[in-house]
Amino acid sequence: MSADKRPLRGSATEGRTNWKKTAVIALPAFVAVGAMASVMAEGALAASFAVSGTSFQVSSGRLSSQGLASYVETDRSVDGKGHPVALLGIGDATLSDICQAAAVKTPLGTVVFKLTAGGDAGKVTASNLVIDAEDLVGDARFGTAEIGRDASTLDEVPGVKGDKGKFGLQAGDIEVSGVRSNAWSATGGNFRLKGMRVDVSLGGKKCF
Repeated sequence: MSADKRPLRGSATEGRTNWKKTAVIALPAFVAVGAMASVMAEGALAASFAVSGTSFQVSSGRLSSQGLASYVETDRSVDGKGHPVALLGIGDATLSDICQAAAVKTPLGTVVFKLTAGGDAGKVTASNLVIDAEDLVGDARFGTAEIGRDASTLDEVPGVKGDKGKFGLQAGDIEVSGVRSNAWSATGGNFRLKGMRVDVSLGGKKCF
């Protein structure tokens, strides 16, 4: 994503996002292996890198969280190509399990980078997440929800706001089951990944 991309930031071209079944995800994968984020004064995290040009899969059996704020944004890769996304700011999240996978082309063929955690080892927890997803699928329950709120007035997750006039939504406590998503980037902090495992394999299986 572009260098000036932050939860509080300038305008970007809006895109089309699939909200057939609204869901929210948490992604510790790239953070766990080295993509670090810096904490802003209000506690939200800022992503300040160009995306790789390769989206990745994320799935989880169940997610619960206190606080969600979202609006439409655009990520950009190093080649300048734009990727319309739903920017999701999430408060404290607990996941029953997590799977993240990316297919990467190499001289040896297509390699699947896959990270898993949780399950029998225990729950995965994270806080202050900012996730840029191009599609989201799951069965969700919102304790409270405000859909169509001006993105500049979002206040459910500290520091996560869009521009005036931009479409936004937010919710209080949420529960999502059967989470599936294709995402372009994620930043966050305070990850606790019980039973984490990273696999790199030729022609390996992705999350779904």
